[in-house]
This record gives sequence, C-alpha cells and structure tokens, in this order.
Amino acid sequence: MAKTDWTAEERMIVALDFPGTEEAVSMMDQLSGTARYVKIGMQLYYLAGPSIVEEARKRGFSVFLDLKVHDIPNTARGAMQSLAGLGVDMVNVHVAGGKAMMEAAREGLAKGTGAGQKPPLLLGVTQLTSTSRIVMNEEIGIPGSVEDCVRHYALLARDSGLDGVVASPLEVSLIKESCGDPFLTVTPGVRPATSEKGDQHRITTPEDAFRNGTDFIVVGRPVTRAEDPLEAFTQIAEEVKNAIASR
Repeated sequence: MAKTDWTAEERMIVALDFPGTEEAVSMMDQLSGTARYVKIGMQLYYLAGPSIVEEARKRGFSVFLDLKVHDIPNTARGAMQSLAGLGVDMVNVHVAGGKAMMEAAREGLAKGTGAGQKPPLLLGVTQLTSTSRIVMNEEIGIPGSVEDCVRHYALLARDSGLDGVVASPLEVSLIKESCGDPFLTVTPGVRPATSEKGDQHRITTPEDAFRNGTDFIVVGRPVTRAEDPLEAFTQIAEEVKNAIASR
C-alpha cells in the first residue's frame, strides 16, 4: 500500500507505556476498531514478554516493538531473528551502534521471517526526544547541533539498509531533504497544544508533525491518560486528517 493510501488512524501509533498487562489490555480494548497501531516498549515487554504482542495481534493491531536494540553485530542479528518470529510490524535499533550492527540486524530480520512473509520495518533511533544539545554535547560527548547529528545518523541508517528512523518531529524536514521522501520517519515527542510536555524537549503538535512531512506519530499520555481515551484518539485523528489534507 502506498503511503498516500494510509489513513490518519493508520499513521497514529498509540504507546502502551503501562506497568502491567491488565492496563495495556484494557486500553487496547477501548481503542480496538478505531486505532490501528500500538507501540509496546521496554517496560511492558520486559514484564509480559511475547504474550502482550499476541494480545495486540488478536485484537487486530499492528505492533511497533520498541526495544531499541544496541549491541555487538552478532547479538543484534540474533535478537532481530527472534523478534521477526513474533509477527510484529516494526522494530528498531540505535543508530549509534554503527553500520555493521544495523546491517546485521537487517540480516537477522530476513533470516527470522517466514517464507512468503514480509519482514518487519526496521528503524534506527537517532537522538531521543528527551535529549537536548547540552546533554548531547556535555554528557554524551557528541559535538555540534542535534540537527547535524540527526542528519548524519539518518543518512547512516539509510546507507545501512534501514527503512527509516525514529526522530523528533522537528527534524523530519531535514531528514526527508537528506534521505528522500520514501525513507520513513516515526516521530514521538508529539503533544496536542493543550497537553503538558512531560519529559520531552523536542516536540510539536500532531498537526505540525504531519505538516513537516512525517509518516507516523507516536502518541502516548495524551490518549492513554485521557478521561475518555477513544474520544481523545478520535480528536487527534481529526487534526491529523486536516494536516495531511493541507500538505
């Protein structure tokens, strides 16, 4: 399916950042039939394991398994071979692991995917949306601007055979300019104008993320902590539809 055929609901990934399976399953039940994509991160997956992926798939959700693999190439290859067998739709690695690691991860996905099936999309994490320039320069030890680092990482991910990157919505335009429009961007750090920033620094509204050209947004607390999660999701989806239509 071409990107132009994706609906607003298919472009919105709901982050199931819960400390237990009961809350995650309840949220999926509330959103089932309207939301299309969920993200399962470290906290939930480390608690529940593959069973939570199966719960999501039984309810018809596509799954972004957000484990941010970062290890030596052989370990990354083996990890991705295992994850490919879960039937997830999207996985990721840290670009900081280097080209050999990313290429090995791609090989692992191909090896672990069953005959006649399509491997999950493989994304590279550039810089976390909680990372400021001060943190990147003074604590991580990477000089220059966050934007320059993200551009370099995106190009490295593309040249390593990845399908796209995870980055702040503020950096989507420069990624598309550098890597081309087919190279996917998945953007956390998205908050409706009325929501709190939380621990995110480099953020935008859902509308601005799509006007910048992103392919997917990740939305967590503005939906999952809303009094009516389904209504909150639907309202954001309407904003997304308007933003896509105006591009």
